[in-house]
Amino acid sequence: MKKFLFKILLILTTSLSAQVKLLSWNLENLGKSKSDSTILYIANTVKEYDIIVIQEVVAGHGGAQAVAKLADELNRKGSKWDYVISDPTSSSAYKTERYAFIWKTAVVKKIGKAWLEKKYNIEIDREPYYATFEYKNKQFTIANFHAITKSKQPETEIKYFKFLPEEYPTLNILFVGDFNCPQSHTVFIPLRRMNYESAFFKQKTSLKKECFNNNCLASEFDNIWYNKEKITLKNSKAIPFYTDFENLKRAKKVSDHIPITTEISIK
Repeated sequence: MKKFLFKILLILTTSLSAQVKLLSWNLENLGKSKSDSTILYIANTVKEYDIIVIQEVVAGHGGAQAVAKLADELNRKGSKWDYVISDPTSSSAYKTERYAFIWKTAVVKKIGKAWLEKKYNIEIDREPYYATFEYKNKQFTIANFHAITKSKQPETEIKYFKFLPEEYPTLNILFVGDFNCPQSHTVFIPLRRMNYESAFFKQKTSLKKECFNNNCLASEFDNIWYNKEKITLKNSKAIPFYTDFENLKRAKKVSDHIPITTEISIK
């Protein structure tokens, strides 16, 4: 009887703890500038996660090829991965880029085609890139996003995010990426009123030029916004990858941002 109860408890515990492990990373200028050793380092850093959400894939200069190399490297590590890359964003006033998703095919399934935001592609310089995934017969959509820099006032484009859940009423959307704006900014109030919440609070994610007294992080830019009525998050954390390097100059050959991670379950 005890063995039977233990098995039931184990099954329930496994079921409750089974979640999708998500990682988002602004991989500064992901393209030809990344060496093979850097791609290998990135692969080793992200391999334990199920969905990798990447910002700042260069539109030219080998950006798509770098994503393919990263996916190939991940496929050498024991799991089967697939990937999709966006067309260049349509911004004319700022720097055009690509986005990418890489995912473990044994864990999640991509549903339909990924797409760049069409309705607000003028108002938002680097319009979000959406992909819908299915996990245990439940679907969620990730809006991959990289805002204009802080000096250009990213709140002027983030303000349009309040219209996106209504634009896609059947989708369970998470807004993921580099907002160049802290979660405390008033521009996020409309999302909060729609039951959205940020995964991170006062978590700095961009690297300083130099570390001072072991303080190497500059600004609260990267985050994950989710509808708390539809999604539960746990174990949200940032990865201080720069501690693997002797100085920030070497770390920045990987990126000037640290990755953020969380585990998501769909209610």
